[in-house]
Amino acid sequence: MRNNSKVADGWWDYTTLDSQILNAAAKLTVKDIVQLSRPGFTVKLYDTLESFYLAEALEYIHSWQKSTAGNPCGICGPIGPTEQLPLVAEIVNDLEIDVREGHFWGMDEWFVDGKELSPGHPLSFAKADMDLCFNRIRKELRMPQKNIHFLTLDNLKDYTASYDACKCLIMQGGQGEVKHWAFNDPPARTGPYVDNPPSPQEYRKQSARIVDLHPMTIIQNARTSGGGVVTAIPSQALSVGPVETWKSEKVSIWHAGNHDNPFGQRLTAFMISKGLADSAVPMSLLADHPNVQFNYYIPGIGSCETEMH
Repeated sequence: MRNNSKVADGWWDYTTLDSQILNAAAKLTVKDIVQLSRPGFTVKLYDTLESFYLAEALEYIHSWQKSTAGNPCGICGPIGPTEQLPLVAEIVNDLEIDVREGHFWGMDEWFVDGKELSPGHPLSFAKADMDLCFNRIRKELRMPQKNIHFLTLDNLKDYTASYDACKCLIMQGGQGEVKHWAFNDPPARTGPYVDNPPSPQEYRKQSARIVDLHPMTIIQNARTSGGGVVTAIPSQALSVGPVETWKSEKVSIWHAGNHDNPFGQRLTAFMISKGLADSAVPMSLLADHPNVQFNYYIPGIGSCETEMH
């Protein structure tokens, strides 16, 4: 029998794992984390936030520079972190880099009352991407709007198909407290998943879709984006899925220490390194992806030792 969740009754999440996995992850030092690298999984460390976010921004630039009319390609990017986005625009403008052939995929979007949030809504992810990055790029250098692929309810199939028409060189993201990338949250403990979460193989069949959000995700986004007003955060979202993720050449996850805690940053790296794929920890499914990189800001790794504040 699997453990019940300690944080959200009726849901799967990392607290339902065997305690041996949880305890082993909590003991990892920074040196241990580096040594989790293996073929197909790379751990990189950065000692300053400047170098961290600059390296993240350069993933956009390098991806777009490889794109041509005959070989269209690009990057899928997150809202969280967002600090890299203004840097992308500044680099493009200052160095006058022509990115008109580049492509961009937005990872996710809030879903409210049967439709995605409009780009004018303060919480809109599409609005954040445009305001922080694309609208800051000089028009003569920027890709056309048709090369910027945002998720809407009406274009889910076209969104998925675009990963075949264009090559996603990098799927970039952060990691939420429920151990997701994009909004690939653990499922509710209902129907066929009362006793066990879906197998990794079954979970990976999901493409871009509407997702019911885990309570931890709602609380986290209220903290990071809504001033703590949990009731203002939607309970559903549109999200890129594992199908599109496995069509991407590389998955690059950025841990600045803001979006997940010291334990979470250790747990998923440990599970990916050891091949412990479990859909209660969606990020762990990347154990089966052929090219994953975890990027850490060293001071943000923190410690799992008990300490009163």
